[in-house]
Amino acid sequence: MSPSQVIVLATPVFLLLIAAEVAWGIARGRNTYRLNDAVNSIGLGMLSEITKVFTRLLRVGIYTAVYAQVSLVPPEEAKAFWSTWYGWLLALLFYDFCYYWLHRAGHEVAIFWAAHVVHHQSQDYNLSTALRQTSSGALLGWIFYLPMALAGVPPLVFGIVALVDLLYQFWVHTEHVPKLGWFDRWFCSPSNHRVHHAVNDRYLDRNYGGVLIVWDRLFGSFQEEDERCVYGTRSPLKSWDPLWSNLEVYWALARDSWHTRRWSDKLRVWIKPPAWRPADVATRFPRPAFDLQAVRRFDPPVRRSVAWTGAAHFTLLLGAVSMFLWHADGMAATQAAVWLAALTAVLWSIGALLQGRITQLELLMLEAAVLATATSALGLLEWHRWFKPLALLLVMGMVAAQIRQGLGSRRQQALLLAGLALSLAGDCLLMFDGFFIPGLVAFLAAHVCYIALFRQGMGWFPSRQALFATLAVGAAMYAFLFVHLGPVLKVAVGAYVIVIALMAAQAIGRATVLRDRASIAVAAGAVFFMASDSLLATNKFALPLPLAQLWVLATYYAAQILISRHALASAPAAAAVIPAAAGPESSLSLRT
Repeated sequence: MSPSQVIVLATPVFLLLIAAEVAWGIARGRNTYRLNDAVNSIGLGMLSEITKVFTRLLRVGIYTAVYAQVSLVPPEEAKAFWSTWYGWLLALLFYDFCYYWLHRAGHEVAIFWAAHVVHHQSQDYNLSTALRQTSSGALLGWIFYLPMALAGVPPLVFGIVALVDLLYQFWVHTEHVPKLGWFDRWFCSPSNHRVHHAVNDRYLDRNYGGVLIVWDRLFGSFQEEDERCVYGTRSPLKSWDPLWSNLEVYWALARDSWHTRRWSDKLRVWIKPPAWRPADVATRFPRPAFDLQAVRRFDPPVRRSVAWTGAAHFTLLLGAVSMFLWHADGMAATQAAVWLAALTAVLWSIGALLQGRITQLELLMLEAAVLATATSALGLLEWHRWFKPLALLLVMGMVAAQIRQGLGSRRQQALLLAGLALSLAGDCLLMFDGFFIPGLVAFLAAHVCYIALFRQGMGWFPSRQALFATLAVGAAMYAFLFVHLGPVLKVAVGAYVIVIALMAAQAIGRATVLRDRASIAVAAGAVFFMASDSLLATNKFALPLPLAQLWVLATYYAAQILISRHALASAPAAAAVIPAAAGPESSLSLRT
């Protein structure tokens, strides 16, 4: 049985214990759970587990290679010793010792904190927090366990004691277990670990032990719980986005490394303590000092219906993740990659719903787009034929909701709906053999509608640079495809390339004039359209691409969603109509 399958079997136990803690907290009048935070924490644990399918080489492969090639103990002698009961016990102690130093590095070295921060972002402290795990820890964490490989600990023994150490730590994430006397002096306990998760001055960077707290007492990092704990990080995440949760510190470090002038500081940013910043960067981009009294929990309001929707979809997602993890070891890498992309996209969407960034209808739309993409990439064509038109119908529903809110002029509304209706026709035609040309014509007409939409309140192609750039990209793509096309397709594809290049030029030019987030999002959507069609044509006519349907449909739905969600939101009518292909001077005067 694989570690992923063990986690699947343990999941119902985790959830039952979480439910018991919720019930206990409610009964005692001290509930420590919020739905949005718990969903975010459990979701990050799910993301961590599914990414482990792709980090086996780092987590197990390197360890196994070092054990096989560099072990200081002959393999037979090592297996004989480590397979005894005292060998297993020593292996667990050895692992916990290594874990202590990895954990300590995770708080005292910036690059390791970038991975470990995920576990500390929750401002609640409960059993769901235990499941909140990093997806990038395997990138460097394996280094700390190499001493076990050198000592001849077999990979199987290593894997099992690692799992035992991890599972032990689940129960210590609770506020409902008080101090435990002598137990607290030897083992990592709820009291000791509450200290570890707190941001109080006296608690910061303390109590790193996994199973034993003895390591902290030996190496001077122990602190007893003696004041109320305030949980989270000193730079709060303030988001339910699982991707940003994993990337926020890496991004901050990369930004500081980029902005600092000294080359030595560009490196030191990554290896100094997390709070350290180069002097020039700290001066140019100051951060407010941490004030414990000013800490407020991130808790955006959410309607009851939205909360129920998020919880229901999250429950379904949990089942899908469990199914994936159970079968992951037998999957091809490409198939597993599709699952990873689909499950991550749905997890992101649920977080966005609970944060108020998208509506319930938009959640359904995103999920339909994800399922249309995944079923195509996995070859589930019967399901794909349902989800593909459904996704566009839900996009049209989203636009209808915008129209009810009064967004856009009637002409803009009609052009956007016409473009989507023609895209829907193209979607349906392209799903069946022999209808490529009619599908191409439908999409060509859709792009003409989009060109007209993007011209509302604008001149023709406000940016010469954008026009020349998109036409040049289109010409290069057409030249690449030309030798692979028949006579009829040469004409059809040539016309299509020109139209989509003009659509992108019009959208980008519009963004250079308006300079608002909505118009920039529309321009990004137009660029995604060019990318999607280029990938489709390359795969169909010139060169088969790995996971072609994943890339083609992911960029296609990104294009349609960005355009549909933002095309009516900007207000070009408020600006003067500028001449076609206006120069920089006229654009500047318009903005000022």
